[in-house]
Amino acid sequence: MTIELGILLALLCAFASNLGFFFKHRGACEALQVDIRHPLRSAASLFRSKWFALGMCVAASAWIFHVAALALAPMSTVQVVLAAGVVLIAVMADRLFGFKVGRRQWWGLALTALGLVLLAMTLPQAHGAHSAFSTPAMIAFEAGLFGLGGLLIMGPRAGAPVEHHGVMLGAAAGILFGVSDVAIKALTGLVGSGGALGLVSPWMAVCVAASIAAFYASARGLQDGDAVPVIAVTGTAANIAGVAGGIIVFGDPMPSDVLGIVLQAVAFVMVIAASALMPAPLRSAGAAPATA
Repeated sequence: MTIELGILLALLCAFASNLGFFFKHRGACEALQVDIRHPLRSAASLFRSKWFALGMCVAASAWIFHVAALALAPMSTVQVVLAAGVVLIAVMADRLFGFKVGRRQWWGLALTALGLVLLAMTLPQAHGAHSAFSTPAMIAFEAGLFGLGGLLIMGPRAGAPVEHHGVMLGAAAGILFGVSDVAIKALTGLVGSGGALGLVSPWMAVCVAASIAAFYASARGLQDGDAVPVIAVTGTAANIAGVAGGIIVFGDPMPSDVLGIVLQAVAFVMVIAASALMPAPLRSAGAAPATA
């Protein structure tokens, strides 16, 4: 029953997270361009937008659902539910926010969700919350994700095309959200074994630092890129980071047979191929464009 409750909370998290992203996109497009050299001014401009502030409130509720789900269910189980929520992005964009989602984009989102679900479902079933972790693996994993996120944030400075910077920032934000999620999962285990003192941990600092970096990367990505691809790649990167963290850090079991390994490889290929099916969304007729 505990794991089933965790799955329900993950479903609520998936819906609230996507809704919050769309609100934040509308608000970010009304705000001054995010400049990390002026973090306070950038944050103030974002929160002066009622849409962005509403999006952050909704995202906060999603975060609460996510933390509760991670405390009750294995990380890989939570991630498979969140992965299915990727398909909700297109539905919400098309029905609630006035975006025209093309056929290729529907296929891209569906392929992404299917690949992520297949990836998570091929993991053998874990029992219990599975919160114990290896400290060396945790340090190496979190440091590696921080480095990868930093490279994606640099984007054009590292030679990447400028027009792809919004999506790259979305991917960086997703990876950094993954860093935060892995740290939160570790904290739930520490709190479960040691009470509130478990929060007095270096992983709390990692969680806060990753969340702040992800906040700015996500907001700038929503300003520089189109809503659906940026939101989709953010969720996908966070899900892949979560699945990898479950295996590497928390010892979630991996497939022991050839079929399982092959299916996981196919799942990764599906997610990568889906990125090519994600052209920029078009606003439907009559939808009001966001103001700068």
